Amino acid sequence: MSFPLVDLNAEMASEPIRKGFGRGLKVAGEQNQNVVALCADLTESTQMHLFREAFPERFVEIGIAEQNLVTVASGLASQGKIPFCSSYAAFSPGRNWEQIRTTICLNEQPVKIIGSHAGLSVGPDGATHQMLEDLALMRVLPNMVVLAPCDSLEAERATLALAVDPRPGYMRLAREASPIITTIDSPFEIGVGYVLSEGHDVTIVATGTMTYHALRAAEELYKEGISAEVLHYPTIKPFDRDTLIYSVRKTGCVVSCEEAQINGGLGGIVAETISEETPVPLVRIGVRDQFGQSGTPDQLFEHYGITSKHIALAAHSAIEKKRVNL
Repeated sequence: MSFPLVDLNAEMASEPIRKGFGRGLKVAGEQNQNVVALCADLTESTQMHLFREAFPERFVEIGIAEQNLVTVASGLASQGKIPFCSSYAAFSPGRNWEQIRTTICLNEQPVKIIGSHAGLSVGPDGATHQMLEDLALMRVLPNMVVLAPCDSLEAERATLALAVDPRPGYMRLAREASPIITTIDSPFEIGVGYVLSEGHDVTIVATGTMTYHALRAAEELYKEGISAEVLHYPTIKPFDRDTLIYSVRKTGCVVSCEEAQINGGLGGIVAETISEETPVPLVRIGVRDQFGQSGTPDQLFEHYGITSKHIALAAHSAIEKKRVNL
């Protein structure tokens, strides 16, 4: 399946990914009257205000009570509603994971949990608000779908997909404006990984905001005569193993990229998959067992080594390891 992208060398628009969620939720509400929304006193920040203004009778302001947020949502789901509940990811799932596990996942209720302001790009808010463990936390929950869209257009499509999916779901959203790299014609399907550019020397696997940086790294590598295949994984779970396995069997090495802890997140999934199916050298780009800290997003990406420059260096390392193993 082709995946239309914008021209990365042209002037690119940027927009916070969470804005796409806000638009998508309003459309989902228009399409199905059973869609309801709940928020923990962060309605504008999480972009739920669009839904609240359109459907005030279907919106519930829970207040600063994240455990109650998901428990009430589970109760609404048990009565046939399709609840979307939002807060900062540091608080949901950061504060209410046990309630998500017990009231939502154990009972297979189709609650959609939106974790906004995730990752290092929260910037000056610092370690307490830079949720880096959410992919690992949510991935281990039985029955849970886990999404991390790369831009606002994909977040809009992902929201609509969640609204019709019968499973519990979690979607991770960044705070800052991110480059819009997809188009209105780009596909989105839960559980599918996408090949954004084909290559034969190294596979670069990315999710969320890191997909843009992976594409930039591939451009730089191309100038050096290295052909990188870039895979975009907006779905962390269920994970598309076949696309990854097919690619790494061709390239013989892989780099994973995420704005999160590499332990248990995308890097963990990639490591598990290739070790079981086709062992090849792997270099993981992400936060390495550390907390965040205050700074601008650019400063933090540089400090934690997750820029396109670092991805390109990791690709060189992976290729060198492949050569040594030949």
